[in-house]
Amino acid sequence: MSQDKQVVLVTGGNRGIGYELAKQLGVNGFKVILASRDPVLGPEAAQKLRASGLDVSFVPIDVEDQESIRQAVITVNEQYGRLDVLINNAGVYLDKNEKLLYMDPSILEKTMAINFFGAYHVMRSFIPLMEKQGYGRIINVSSEYGAVSEMSDQGVGAYKLSKLALNGLTRLAAAEIKGDIKINAVDPGWVSTDMGGPSAPRTPKEAAESILWLATTGPDGPNGEFFRDRERIDW
Repeated sequence: MSQDKQVVLVTGGNRGIGYELAKQLGVNGFKVILASRDPVLGPEAAQKLRASGLDVSFVPIDVEDQESIRQAVITVNEQYGRLDVLINNAGVYLDKNEKLLYMDPSILEKTMAINFFGAYHVMRSFIPLMEKQGYGRIINVSSEYGAVSEMSDQGVGAYKLSKLALNGLTRLAAAEIKGDIKINAVDPGWVSTDMGGPSAPRTPKEAAESILWLATTGPDGPNGEFFRDRERIDW
């Protein structure tokens, strides 16, 4: 790996945890690619960060659209020729109070399409850029709801299943990957964002800390693990 400025891509980067991650990564010297499906709010978020002196650019990615992802890979490769860190942050929380077997199936399908398949397609599409240089860090933003123990309690079924699948993907992909490429998942906790709501006790900055840590781990760092506040937690 060269000693050039590292390049990081953050999906769902125009607000909440994603925006804070883009900001903190920029402060820590990364060249940040802020990815968002919103053609207005995405560029505005990137411009706001650039105005504060950070090295941030925008690329459109709709994680439900594989062609959108493919075009983003082409853009990143042409402009930077590398990707050192990928943070799969884009996600939705569509569950109401319905039980899994009684909710509209489209809620589960949409949740899985974004929270699981979205991360899967983004990861598999960008990994070749990491394999080319033999280095990469991938962090999947998951949830404590994705732990197997959470499946014993009813409620939030679509979101739970999507994060359970994401955690499994993290471990399987980590077992398959070669070279100094680490793939881990993080539970950021209950965060005060548009998704988490105003009552959540954690700030986006607090949520970003473990993710930033995993983005900068060395060759002996963890792989295929699940973390909260830099501590391994059970799947």
